[in-house]
Amino acid sequence: MVGGYAVALHGAVRGTVDLDLVLTWSRDNLEKAVHALQSLGLQSHLPIDVETVFSQRDALIRDKHLIAWNFYNPKNLAEQVDLIIDFDLSGCAVKNIDVGQAVIPVLNIHDLIRMKEKSGRPQDLADISALRNLP
Repeated sequence: MVGGYAVALHGAVRGTVDLDLVLTWSRDNLEKAVHALQSLGLQSHLPIDVETVFSQRDALIRDKHLIAWNFYNPKNLAEQVDLIIDFDLSGCAVKNIDVGQAVIPVLNIHDLIRMKEKSGRPQDLADISALRNLP
């Protein structure tokens, strides 16, 4: 898990609506993630498929500025998941955080900051500041 929920789970105050996930980039991982999201009733916001995203990833990022492939629940638009396609978990560390009866793998603070630095969006810069100021 990355994004706003990851920032919050590390202890910084952060509100968000969508859940952001990043994968170790492979066709198999992408297929499994999409299958899991679809089994939950989520559907792609864009008319693209796994093959297109996997085989044209660089062009989608470069030419279409696609950094995340959004999935949503048409019956409840508050249920949204973004698969981040412009970042790869390879070489990153994950911190497992206990949340109730579940353990959630969250990108560690160092790699989360690195990911957010790459983005450079105002919210990501605010998240970086919040993460660096944690006790």
